[in-house]
Amino acid sequence: MNATPPIRLRDLPGMARVGVAALVLTLLGGLAASGAYLYMHQEQRDERNGWSIDDVKSHYHGLTTRAPLLVSLDSGHPETLPGTEREILTDWLTGDRVSQDYDDLDLGDDAPAELIAIYCLDCHARSSTGDESAPDIALEFWDDIRSLAESRNIQPIDGEILAASTHTHALALVTLSLTMALLAWFTAFPRALIGVLVAATGIGLLTDIGSWWLTRWNDQFAYAIVVGGFIYNASTVLLGLVVLAELARPRVRAIDPASTEA
Repeated sequence: MNATPPIRLRDLPGMARVGVAALVLTLLGGLAASGAYLYMHQEQRDERNGWSIDDVKSHYHGLTTRAPLLVSLDSGHPETLPGTEREILTDWLTGDRVSQDYDDLDLGDDAPAELIAIYCLDCHARSSTGDESAPDIALEFWDDIRSLAESRNIQPIDGEILAASTHTHALALVTLSLTMALLAWFTAFPRALIGVLVAATGIGLLTDIGSWWLTRWNDQFAYAIVVGGFIYNASTVLLGLVVLAELARPRVRAIDPASTEA
C-alpha cells in the first residue's frame, strides 16, 4: 500500500513543474477568496454584525426569533415595572415602528427611551454596580438596544436558487477535488496519508453540500455545514501542500542497469 507510484510529479520537466505549482497555488488562493466572499456575503444574513451559526441557519432554513427585550418582559423582568408601562413597552416591541417610536418626542413620558431610562438603567448602564447589575447588557443608547428590540423573521434562500447553487458547486468542486487527489497520488508521500486526505475531502464535501438541504428541513444541520466545510477545505489545502512539496523536491536520477553490471 505504501509503494511509490511509477510516475512522480518531481520527475516532470522543470517548466511543467512550475506550471503545475502555479495552478495549485491559484487553486488554494481561490479557496481563500471563496471563504472571504462567503464571510462577507453571509456575515449579516441574520441581521446582526459578526459571523455566527445563525447566519448559516438564516440562509438555508430561515430564522424567526422574538426580541430579547420582549422575552425579558414576558418573563416578568424587571419586577419593579408597573403593568401599564410593561404593556406600553410590549406594544412597542410587537409593533412595526420599533426604531421610529423609541425616543419619539410626541409620546412624552411614555416613550420607550424614557421608560427604559427609569426602570432599567439602574442595572443596565455601563457604570452600573451591585449584585444585580448587568453593565455588559447596556441599554443606554439606541445602538445598544437595536439588536435587543427587534424580532426577526428571515426567509431562507429560494429553493430554485439553492438547487442551482448545488448543481454548480457539486460539479465544480468534485472535478477540482478529483484533480487534486490525482496529483497527490503521484507523489512519494505515504499512500495511507494520501488516502486519508482524499477520504476526508470527499466526506467533507458530501457533508457540507448535503447538509444544505438537510438544514432546510432542520436548522440543527447548520453545524454539519460548518464542520463539513472545514474538513473539506482543510484536507484540500493539505493535498495542495503535499503536491507543492513534491514539486519542490529534486528529481531522482534513474539508475542505468548497465552501470550495475560488472
